[in-house]
Parts: sequence; C-alpha cells; structure tokens
Amino acid sequence: MADAGGVRAKSSTVTAGPPGHRTRAEYWDTFWPGTGDGGAPAADRVHWTQYPFHGPGAEFLGAPRTALELGSATCVASVALARTGVRVTAVDFSAVQMERARQWWAEEPNLTLVEDDVPDYLARTEERFDAVLSNWGAAWFIDPEVLLPLVRPRLNPGGVFAFSCVEPLAPCFGPQILYGNGYRGHRLAVVRWMLSCEDWRRILVRHGFTNVEVEVLPGPEDDFVGTVLGRASTPPAPA
Repeated sequence: MADAGGVRAKSSTVTAGPPGHRTRAEYWDTFWPGTGDGGAPAADRVHWTQYPFHGPGAEFLGAPRTALELGSATCVASVALARTGVRVTAVDFSAVQMERARQWWAEEPNLTLVEDDVPDYLARTEERFDAVLSNWGAAWFIDPEVLLPLVRPRLNPGGVFAFSCVEPLAPCFGPQILYGNGYRGHRLAVVRWMLSCEDWRRILVRHGFTNVEVEVLPGPEDDFVGTVLGRASTPPAPA
C-alpha cells in the first residue's frame, strides 16, 4: 500500500509476531468474525453455505418448534431461526463469542444462550428438541463417532439433525489437523472432520438415524468451493 507521498508502506503483517493461541478456547475466541465493535450482523436468514443467499434457509429443518444449535459462535443462525417463532438454544464454549452474543441478542425472546462445551452439554442436559443443527459448527470439529451418540438422545422422535460444512477436497477425506497458529508460534492442533458424503451417510445410519441425505451443494459459479449439506432424522414414535 502506498502512502500520500507515493512510498510503499510496510504491511503490518511483516513485523507482526506469531499468533498467541495456547488453547482451543483461545483459538475460537478469535474465530471469524473478529471481536471488534462493528455491531450485530444481520440475522434475517439461516445461511447454510459460505455464500450469501445461496442454498436453503430455515426450511431445511422442516417445521420444528424447538431447536438446538451446536457451536453457535455469532448465533446468527440461531437468531434467524428464533425470529421465525422457534424456541432455540445456542451452545458454544467460547467465553468471548458468548459474551458478544449476549450483548447482541439478549433481547431475543425465543433464544437461550448457553456457554458450554458441546459434548459436555449434550451429555448433561435432559432436554429434547425437534431439531439439532450444526451450521459450520461442532459437527465439523468433533469426531462424529463421539458426537452422534450424544445428539440422537437429545432429539424427539422424528426429530431432525442437520449440518453444513465445507466441501472436502478428494481424496483427502477423514480428520485433518490444522495448526491453530498457522506455522508460527505455539503448536496448537485444530481438527476438522472432512468426511465424504458416503462416509457421513454410513456413520449416520450406523448410529440409528433414518431418512439420511448428505450431498455437496455446488458453489454459485463453476469451480467454486461447494458445501456439504446433511440431514437425517430419528425414527418416529411408535403408532
């Protein structure tokens, strides 16, 4: 970038020190969007993909009366859903993310914010929901062999589990470990579960889900990165 005199200024990233994250919590505290004071984002639609107004909205969940979002971060999806009349519980273990969410959304009448680690919350709560969703959230960052057995008992009969995450690059399927600080600073592992659609289907069926649908929704233009969209349900109550 050039200054007023035409001299190219040095980028601040050249001299910046390494990121200082030492724990997963610190990593998620600074996860997008940043924790600045830019004000609450728009929450007028559930966006399942990384592209605005691309793909389904709240209708992807059917017509639940209650819902639980796992790894809610900014809580935009939860708020958008709550504004349709659904009673939503949003869970995230980042103290920074949840404090910001409380500042933004404390007046939302259908929204309950819970600061907790997702597996711990699922194992402890006795509440059941019509829908459980992970909108680029916990289902991407927790081993599904751990998460799904905790999710299923929290769904009402016939309830829906829905999730979205980025399309994996074949053939690199399975858990992928990222350096949470990039390639500098403390060694912090962040694991993403980049499964193929077939792997997701197989795991969901094995854990007792029915009506399993998992597919890649292509990006809005040719060769754009797509989004994995998954949806499954628990068996209905016996007649």
